[in-house]
Amino acid sequence: MSLTPSTMLPLGTPCPDFDLYDTVSGNLVSRQDFSTEPLLVMFICNHCPFVKHVAPELARIGRDYAGKVGIVAISSNDAGQYAADGPERMKEEAKLQGYTFPYLHDERQQVAKQFTAACTPDFFLFDASHRLAYRGQLDSTRPTRVASGVYTNENEAHGHDLRTALAQVVAGKPVMGEQLPSIGCNIKWK
Repeated sequence: MSLTPSTMLPLGTPCPDFDLYDTVSGNLVSRQDFSTEPLLVMFICNHCPFVKHVAPELARIGRDYAGKVGIVAISSNDAGQYAADGPERMKEEAKLQGYTFPYLHDERQQVAKQFTAACTPDFFLFDASHRLAYRGQLDSTRPTRVASGVYTNENEAHGHDLRTALAQVVAGKPVMGEQLPSIGCNIKWK
């Protein structure tokens, strides 16, 4: 695993377009589906210990902000090299975690490149005009490495940083405060 920070795309950047299939419903999902509401785009995967650490909080955020913010998760990892991140396993993971948002597969990895996504998890929150308002960490918690490839989740993720940004964007306000980069496994490029 390579510990990688997010790239911190400049604030105000327009949301890139995307058209990807949801692994759960099979439906095509695009940015235009969320044209009248703020949009949270999360780059995640199934096997990364950093994503496993935050997955329950991502599911809670999905439930808490349903109807207030459009939310999508995208896996851009090379499923040929990382079978756990393939579409069928993504579908299983979405059901297991209770994700209420689409979990999209970026097979060609073009969407990740358009967003300059670098790690999993990587978060991009756009306001109602689809201008980047927040990019950074979910919160300050991290999984604890106890041995090579073995992690524990002693400090449960609470989503403070992202939840604060979500509340401000939903209220139509600019996101205040320092935005710290997310950190996690690098996206597994082809």
